[in-house]
Amino acid sequence: MLSRRLVLSAMAGASLGLQVPGVAAQSYPERPVKIVVAGVAGTPFDLLARSVADKLSASLKQTFVVENRPGAAGNLGAEAVARAAPDGYTLLVALGTTFTVNPSVYKTLPFDPERDFRPIAIMATSSVMLVVHPSIPVNSVAEFVALAKREPIPYAHGGNGSPGHLAMEYFRLHAGFQATPVPYRGNAPLVTNLVAGQIKFGFVGSGVLPHVQAGLLRALAISSGTRAPLTPDIPTLAETGYPGFKVEIYYVMMAPAGIPDATVAVLEREVRRALATPDMQEKFRAQGTDLVAITDAEVVARIKDDRTLWAKIVKAADMRVD
Repeated sequence: MLSRRLVLSAMAGASLGLQVPGVAAQSYPERPVKIVVAGVAGTPFDLLARSVADKLSASLKQTFVVENRPGAAGNLGAEAVARAAPDGYTLLVALGTTFTVNPSVYKTLPFDPERDFRPIAIMATSSVMLVVHPSIPVNSVAEFVALAKREPIPYAHGGNGSPGHLAMEYFRLHAGFQATPVPYRGNAPLVTNLVAGQIKFGFVGSGVLPHVQAGLLRALAISSGTRAPLTPDIPTLAETGYPGFKVEIYYVMMAPAGIPDATVAVLEREVRRALATPDMQEKFRAQGTDLVAITDAEVVARIKDDRTLWAKIVKAADMRVD
């Protein structure tokens, strides 16, 4: 027969084992958390990451700091996080294209987009807008496509594999016209040259809206599945004769694979709370960004479906970086 001391010791150990997950959830985070943003400061997802970091710092009573790690369409930032300890103290915020497009565009990646990461949330979505310079004599998507079929025109995009590049290649394959891509290093110089008329059209983010409102550019359609609240008068491409066409940009938060489930639960809960606050909703709605807070299995499914879709488009358009 076991002694009373051994029985009590065994009971205590069993009780402690049952409490470990709860203890982990309650104690996280015990030290500062680093959020690696796979892009330059000032981009929409950098601003989102910083706003969420502030909310998490307040709700979890611990510092969340943002570190920008741009380069190679998000690959450098993703690599840094993939190699970090899976303890919840290094997180990634990146464009979804890092995980859905880069596997097809790059011959090799310094990480495995499926095995090396645990998704926390799709935090937000936005769309890109098809705009033309006023010197182009078109006022609708139909007129634009007819012109593009007669006179192939170079188009601008913010870099190979960027949302504008992907949207245009997807659209021209749908519509059946040819167009030569002119890559820029980011959207800022692209928009400057669009407004100046040095390049005539492209898909760009909602940041170009002031130029549209000023008459310096003409918006023909947006890439999302539904009209945007910020631009209710601009139709979707699906509405203009291309049913089913949809390209959405989304911003994801990821952690290294192996992060404890209890820590994931804390992060999912607090990210959802942060994104639901009225000040966050109002701030990003004004920027054309929809805060959605998609978590759990839905994130995995969406990334997988989009990776399959973009693999087909990348192959058809022969889009390669190296």
